[in-house]
Amino acid sequence: MFGFVGIFFTLAMVFGGYLLAGGKMGVILHALPFEMMMIMGAAIGAYILSNDGHTLKATIGGLMRAFKGPKWTQQDHHDVLCLLFRLLRIARENPVALEAHIETPAESAIFADYPRLLADHEVVSLITDTLRSASLNYDDPYQVEDMLSRRIATLREEQMHVPHALQNMADALPALGIVAAVLGVIKTMSSIDQPPTVLGKMIGGALVGTFLGVFLSYGFVAPLANRLTGVVKQDMGFYDVVKSVLIAGLHQHATTLCVEVGRQAVPEHVRPSFDQLEGALRELKKAA
Repeated sequence: MFGFVGIFFTLAMVFGGYLLAGGKMGVILHALPFEMMMIMGAAIGAYILSNDGHTLKATIGGLMRAFKGPKWTQQDHHDVLCLLFRLLRIARENPVALEAHIETPAESAIFADYPRLLADHEVVSLITDTLRSASLNYDDPYQVEDMLSRRIATLREEQMHVPHALQNMADALPALGIVAAVLGVIKTMSSIDQPPTVLGKMIGGALVGTFLGVFLSYGFVAPLANRLTGVVKQDMGFYDVVKSVLIAGLHQHATTLCVEVGRQAVPEHVRPSFDQLEGALRELKKAA
């Protein structure tokens, strides 16, 4: 929602100010299709040239993600802390019973209570692989923490491919605008015998290229890249929360303390309250 508001506000202020200052849209509208074709065509071609197929496929989803915002809500953070609490309790009380949940999470009654988490392969894999390692006596907390940090870092790097690619496009757009403007000047010079009114319109059309390159870069593509970077960072923080709880569990802290460690790692604006989470854990203990 706010993304579309930002686009509307940007267009309204730029072109509204131009019109109020006495500018005429005729020259811009006449040159716009051709300049846009050259600038965006070249930008898209360069984007295809500089990125692999995986990044190209992820671009549309990445743009939608920038408008939709972060995937994980406060309820999701609450749910993953409750899920980890239940799994850690079973791991402490009955390690044999834990195997059924971590070997076939799709059939687990515990995972089934949290369908959004179960639908995310990385969350499930992160939890089950770590608990499986602990069951195999690979339980050195520092080694596991290093392993999880590397795994999350690799995932974060993969997720950042699209934001980096969009930022590279934003950096290139002003230069491509200059290319379009130079071509417009070349066209103007070839018609130097025309009257000043005609030449003025042709020069104005050429300058539209410079304007579009800078405007598209700093008004749209760079902000989208920055927004997507923020979304990726917040979503990746969800895996850091999972890691912190699992590592606390390997240090043999009390399960409630492990969950509190994870809660403190959640960003404040989506962090479940202590009382809310404590009440949920109390209900889970009663149900067990």
